[in-house]
This record gives sequence, C-alpha cells and structure tokens, in this order.
Amino acid sequence: MSAARPFTVLRTVAALAALPLLLTACGYGSDAEDDPTRAEVAADARKLSASEVKIGYFPNLTHATALIGVQEGLLQRELGGTTIKASTFNAGPSEIEALNAGSIDIGWIGPSPSVNGYTKSAGKNLRIISGSASGGVKLVVNPATIKTLDDLKGKKIATPQLGNTQDVAFLHWIAEQGWKVDAQSGKGDVSVVRTENKITPDAYRSGSVDGAWVPEPTASKLVADGAKVLLDESEIWPDKKFVITNIIVSQTFLEEHPDVVEAVLRGSVKTNAWINANPDEAKASANKALEKLSGKALPDEVLDPAWESITFLDDPLASTLDAQAAHAVSAGLLEKPDLKGIYDLEPLNKVLGAEGRPAVDDAGLGVR
Repeated sequence: MSAARPFTVLRTVAALAALPLLLTACGYGSDAEDDPTRAEVAADARKLSASEVKIGYFPNLTHATALIGVQEGLLQRELGGTTIKASTFNAGPSEIEALNAGSIDIGWIGPSPSVNGYTKSAGKNLRIISGSASGGVKLVVNPATIKTLDDLKGKKIATPQLGNTQDVAFLHWIAEQGWKVDAQSGKGDVSVVRTENKITPDAYRSGSVDGAWVPEPTASKLVADGAKVLLDESEIWPDKKFVITNIIVSQTFLEEHPDVVEAVLRGSVKTNAWINANPDEAKASANKALEKLSGKALPDEVLDPAWESITFLDDPLASTLDAQAAHAVSAGLLEKPDLKGIYDLEPLNKVLGAEGRPAVDDAGLGVR
C-alpha cells in the first residue's frame, strides 16, 4: 500500500513536521529492511550505466508489481549485469527520506507521499514515472449496526491517519452526502477515528469503531472478523480506477542513468503483463514474497478478496492524483499545490511504444 500516509496540514507549522502527506495505502512504522528476495545475476551479464540500482517498496499487496518483479527475476532480467539492491519500507515518509538521502533510487509508493515529497522540495527531488496499481480500498462496517450508507451518520468509522489517502477520501465522501465533520478533530455527523491499520481489527472486534474506510489487506481482515463491505472506493471514481501505487525516481538518478530507469520500467511493464495473464500464479508469488519478508503469509480468506480488488496497470492515472490533492484542499488539509512537473512519462511511453501499446497521459502535470 499501500498499501498511503497523511497529507501535510500546511497551515500548521507543527503539523508540517509531524504529519507526512498521504500514507501509501499500506504501511506502518518507518524502518527499512534489506529485501531477502535479491535476484542472482549471471556472471557474463552486461551492466548498464550504473552497476547497481537501489529500489524500495512495501511488503504489501498493493506493491505486488515490485514484490513479484523481484521474486520472479523479471526486473533483474531487464537490468542485465546491473544488480538490484532492494529495501522494504513500512511508511511512505521513510521511503521519501531514503530517496532524498540517496539510499534508494527508485521506489514504489503511494500518491500522497509522492505529492508531499515533490511539493516540500519545491519540485526538485523526484518524478513519478509510472503507475503500478489501482483500487484496493473499501468501506467495511458492522452489519449488525450499519445496513445502508445512510446508517453511517452518528457512527464511528476508522481511517488510517489524519490526512492520509483514505482519510481524505472518506472526508470528501462525507461532504458529498451533505454531512459535516471537522477535519482536524474528526468530530461531526460521523465520528472519524484515526486508527493505525495494524490495530484497526482489534478496534473493530472491541466495538471501539463501527467500521473502517481502509486499504487492503486490512479491509479483508475485517471482513474475516465478520464485517461487511458496504462500499468499494473504486465505485466512486470515473472508470472505477484511481491510483493507489505509482513509481517514483530520484531526479538525479533519472538524469544520470536513464538507461537503468528505462530497464526498470520495462521490467515493471512486463511484470504487470505477467500478473494480468497469470493472476493465480501471481497471487501465489506475491504471497510467497510477503512470507519471506514478514515471516507470515496471508490466509486465503484475506488474500483472495484483497487480491481481487486490486488492478495492476502501468498508467499512473494522473488525473486521479490531481483529484486526490484537490479533495485534501477542499477538506482544509492541504494548501493548493503546484504539481506541474511531477510526472515524467517519456521513458514509460518509450517502453510502451516498443511493446506496441498506446502512450499514457500526465493530465497536464508533466515536466515536458
């Protein structure tokens, strides 16, 4: 996921330090770990302009392109003798920090940390170069107390964190119903209870919350505990698609090693094609990678519905990132950002063209 960390509340100086922009749909904490799924490189393989590329991603299903691309050697195959050094992260802000520090060169990450990293650096530290996944976010509720969307009024609904992707989406949805909620406190016609994804199932079981607007696999974990899916967020987006994971690159690395960036993008495009052509094998591969990274595989009753709700694609769905930022502005959680230049899709479109596929659009937010 994210798995998405919070939009920075720019009007409050203290919040600027305390709140990352949107959490990538998938993580907790802030530590990076070396990935044990490092691919082997043939001794005679030709190196590109860099001997190594450092990539980062989350141990989460919404980052399955990276999980599977490394697990199956699909990324390494395109890189030849340029080796992959992979690190995993549990939060978007820590991945952005690693990118800024040069600890990673390319990362799979949610839209909100991307926006945060871009705006806080005045557009100097990163570019979004591809999409990776869409969807995987649901409103799940206690069916004993909530049977329709109207029943949400007066109830306590969890979101992962103040200003994170799901929090903003829920606040925007609430406003569209004509209900009032104070964005900062979460108090109003619906009580928005900011709760970390890892403890939301316990909060639900204890009755502390009546439901949650959360990413996968948290949503399916709640369903396994008896909750009911009341709304899939994809239902409220045009074409039922919205960005949940994209690929970013250090601007310095992009300028110095465009051939390596292009190779990673080829690997990502081919991985997504393999995922979509072999969904059952891909799901098993992703779960195997998760087991290696976390020590525990997801049970089928969580894995299957979570996987089904995620779409893997190369289009970054740029217009939906722009809309997510606008929703945060309307909720009072973000000053209007200047996102012009956040995308550089030329390398991706070159790769797609070589595959005989149409170019993707940057919604007017491209560097060119």
